[in-house]
Amino acid sequence: MKRPHVLIISPALAEANNGNWQTAWRWSRLLHPLFRTTIASQWQGEAADVMLALHARKSADAALAWAQAKGAAQLAVVLTGTDLYRDIQTDLSAQRALQLAAQLVLLQERGPQALPQALRHKAQVIFQSAPRRATLNKTDRHLRALMVGHLRDEKDPLTYLRAAARLAIRPDIYLDHIGAALDPALGQAAQLAASCYSHYRWLGGLPHAQTRSHLQRAHLLVHPSKMEGGAQVILEAVQSGTPVLASRIDGNVGMLGPDYAGYFALGDDDALAALLQRCRDDADFLPLLRQQCEARAYLFEPQREQTLLRQLVTALLAARVAEPHNLTLQWNTT
Repeated sequence: MKRPHVLIISPALAEANNGNWQTAWRWSRLLHPLFRTTIASQWQGEAADVMLALHARKSADAALAWAQAKGAAQLAVVLTGTDLYRDIQTDLSAQRALQLAAQLVLLQERGPQALPQALRHKAQVIFQSAPRRATLNKTDRHLRALMVGHLRDEKDPLTYLRAAARLAIRPDIYLDHIGAALDPALGQAAQLAASCYSHYRWLGGLPHAQTRSHLQRAHLLVHPSKMEGGAQVILEAVQSGTPVLASRIDGNVGMLGPDYAGYFALGDDDALAALLQRCRDDADFLPLLRQQCEARAYLFEPQREQTLLRQLVTALLAARVAEPHNLTLQWNTT
């Protein structure tokens, strides 16, 4: 029997080595062998049975073309952080893609709350996943924190750099940073910090496998991001036994839970520095964070993601073919 063909639209392909590509590549493997998959950055009209469009705004042209040509019953749109917390408020093509899609996929449990009420019935949460890695024994001679995120405004690397400056008096706390300088000015800021503070290292962009090795060896991950749809690096940290300090934004709370003890206010480098010092000085705090992360780890298991993803595609294949319709919503832009 011929396997159904799933077309995954990703605005970034392998050379970008970012979250969209990692999701697309992992989903293509999780759908195999039940489905045949293709990853592309746009749709040229080639034959396929289902489209999974990653990123409502950046993949809107492909999603809208698919809906116009084939109907929207076999279309799912996957929302990123910039979709949920910025673009769908103002971008008409992203709004239209959400209105037409048969299913909307959110990558963390607070995602549906960011959608207009009239669209929430189409929403489902599929947490991304990563294989478990052994928790390594880590030195007690110092604390090593790690930020993983390309240098761009949405990831808020400046909060991490300011925290590094505050911790210049703590030679027992090291801060590493992995990520390419997508914003040249932020790259210059990272270079300056590395030259000024011996405990801060900017390692630049690294391959995914190498990044996971650094993550596995770190005492904790720092994730100060301004907006997230469901950060892959958070779950990879959890699956490596590495706890997290994160900005208290919906995208992070939707990953780690509302009662997690490792949050700091967005942009608050003073609070971040204090949490890093507590991780070093309070013998009970880091084990508490590790325990809380472990309690969420079941959400990030590959088998769970695979089951939900295959159920999504099966439901799309079984859906009654429907013609595109005109749906007008009132978008809350406050």
